[in-house]
Amino acid sequence: MNATIGKRIRKYREEKGFSQEELAEKLHVSRSTYQRIENGETNSWINHIENICTSLDVNMDDLLKPEEGYTQINKENNANENSSNNMIQNQTNNYNVSEKLIEQYEERIKELKEQVEYWKNHTKG
Repeated sequence: MNATIGKRIRKYREEKGFSQEELAEKLHVSRSTYQRIENGETNSWINHIENICTSLDVNMDDLLKPEEGYTQINKENNANENSSNNMIQNQTNNYNVSEKLIEQYEERIKELKEQVEYWKNHTKG
């Protein structure tokens, strides 16, 4: 997921004409940190998602939508059913994105707890 988000961020950044350094400054991160976000090497984009969307003037849903083929839409529906199915599809997409974000937050919390424990154990005299 990080790679997909990174590619989308890069696409929107390039469309706006920003350099990596310019967007990194707007996000208050180093250029190398920003490069790692675009390259999908980190999930720290989560910490900056609001600023990224604001800086790039992009809707969060567009940035976080699942990859194509992630969910299947039944294309044999008539016009009346299509509206209802689109609503269900959007809710499913939002749920899947939310689940992924929760997983990433939980992973980050675990990492931070481990760091806290490490520093607690290494700072005792």
